[in-house]
Amino acid sequence: MKKLAAIFIIAIFAWSLNSCDPGKGVKNADAATPPSKDSLVKRGNYLVTTLGCNDCHSPKKMGPKGPYIDSARMLSGFPSTAPIPVAGADDIKRGLVVFAGDLTAAIGPWGTSFAANITSDATGIGSWKEDQFKNALRHGKYKGLDSERSLLPPMPWQDLTNLTDADIEAIFTYLQSTKPVNNVVPAFRPAGKG
Repeated sequence: MKKLAAIFIIAIFAWSLNSCDPGKGVKNADAATPPSKDSLVKRGNYLVTTLGCNDCHSPKKMGPKGPYIDSARMLSGFPSTAPIPVAGADDIKRGLVVFAGDLTAAIGPWGTSFAANITSDATGIGSWKEDQFKNALRHGKYKGLDSERSLLPPMPWQDLTNLTDADIEAIFTYLQSTKPVNNVVPAFRPAGKG
């Protein structure tokens, strides 16, 4: 009798634990609902900021505490009105990489590369499709096109290959929501081509 009572008590206890799950049998509405544009923009802004995209893609101004982002040209890449930076051939031969003062251009053994305009303007990525953007980040393809050259240093695209599709969608949605800045960034200059 004691054995039967113990089994009965254990069964009631197990049943009550199972019955206490408020989510049992209820589908997760969040899993089926795509994120809103506002939430994608917010998440994308967070990712762009924490991944350091502004470090190279945003022109800077110099202030009393050092360089700061020029908010009028944020994410617009190397300014088309800026002089093209130069570096001594000996510096490059010694393995040095020289950056423009605002970090929007870099000179190294590959040549001179310029940070792209990633604003929503047509001179940036405003006319891109999300698949192009994904191809640029996942496979390091210039303009996200398979037929184009690889992205150049210092763009750390290899570090971005593990971003989830949701992360890439959020970043792209945020960048498409940015203030468009008309700025045609100069073309890459191979080493030895001035």
